[in-house]
Amino acid sequence: MRLNKYISETGVCSRRQADQWIEAGRVTCNGVRAALGTKVCAGDEVRIDGELVGSKQPQVYIALNKPAGITCTSEAHIEGNIIALIGHQERIFAIGRLDKDSEGLILLTNNGDIVNEILRSENNHEKEYVVTVDRPITDFSLSLMASGVRIMGEMTKPARVSRVDRQTFRIVLTQGLNRQIRRMCSALGYKVQRLQRVRIINVHLGDLKVGEWRNLSARELAGLLPSSDVAPPTRRPPTTVVRS
Repeated sequence: MRLNKYISETGVCSRRQADQWIEAGRVTCNGVRAALGTKVCAGDEVRIDGELVGSKQPQVYIALNKPAGITCTSEAHIEGNIIALIGHQERIFAIGRLDKDSEGLILLTNNGDIVNEILRSENNHEKEYVVTVDRPITDFSLSLMASGVRIMGEMTKPARVSRVDRQTFRIVLTQGLNRQIRRMCSALGYKVQRLQRVRIINVHLGDLKVGEWRNLSARELAGLLPSSDVAPPTRRPPTTVVRS
């Protein structure tokens, strides 16, 4: 098994993060500094920053309704980080990002394979948002968002856009440029007042309350990884995070 896959399956981080740590010289295998592509066999000792990496952990898949003001990072020293908010017993990390000022659905896991599957841009996975701007938005502006807006020197991919009310619309994206929706709105002269993600592929936010999280169902996992043999998660009722 490749070292990055081994590390991700222990729940420490994603494969991408593991590669970064390997390149930075933070990972050893049997006491020797590891390199990208290192193979791990049964009985090998893998350490990160000198700390032994344990055996494979139970796979965890979580849907969280992220509050605004929470940062999607695993860095413990950052105040208001998403991992501290959840306080899960397993070492988990967010799949992708939802910027600090935004709210809504975000997935977390300890399985690096699902991270790569969902974030790979060529898979064109859908993400749906409800957006409220600072003034009435015109039909022409909505049509421009649907066809593509130039931001950061490139045109955004076509999107599905529909009006909710005078200042609110739904948009379904298949790409995830940095602060894409906010930049699209700004390019057309609008300022986002509220941005909420309500769907990732086949996983819907539904009636999950802000700050509450739940485990994904077997059906949801099958839709995320249709060819995967991922075992169904242990069922657990929704958990609300109480913030002081």
